[in-house]
Amino acid sequence: DAVQFALLSPKFYSLRTEERQALLHEGSGQAAVNAFVEVVFDNSDNRFSMENSDEVVLRRTVGHKKDEFFLQRKRANKTEIMSLLEGAGFSKSNPYFIVQQGKVNALCTMSDGERLQLLKEVAGTTVYDEKKAESLAKMEENRSSIDKIHDILSDIEGRLDELRGEKEELTRYQKLDRERRAVEYTLYDKELR
Repeated sequence: DAVQFALLSPKFYSLRTEERQALLHEGSGQAAVNAFVEVVFDNSDNRFSMENSDEVVLRRTVGHKKDEFFLQRKRANKTEIMSLLEGAGFSKSNPYFIVQQGKVNALCTMSDGERLQLLKEVAGTTVYDEKKAESLAKMEENRSSIDKIHDILSDIEGRLDELRGEKEELTRYQKLDRERRAVEYTLYDKELR
């Protein structure tokens, strides 16, 4: 668990107060105020994007209220640490870079189907499949929205056609009304003479 803690695995990414206290003290005796885990990586292959560094030292300190992160013994933030780890292949979405105790035995006793599923997860294809399914669902949602928009536009076009017809009728009515008033005025004018 200590290595997972230092490498920000999902289990230890964000800790609540109770979880912090459980990490710092379990059992009887006086509780510790803080604790840390330091991991030193061999960077001779430049897996980590750190110039002129054959070793990468990563340290995470946990206290009752907050975590502190250090990279090469200098304070860093969680985002910097995550970016560095992901750049080196330690991805939150693929947590199989650490083999926990008991997992080897579980791997040996898995069925072929379970092993295949695990290999897909390790290779990252499961993440791809999940993202593909999400994308397809969004595409279907968008298609549905587009269909609704087309229906609304069709209704609006129909209403516009009705309004155009009504406008033409109104224009014709106004023209005839003007002519009627002109005729009435002319007749009234003749009667007065």
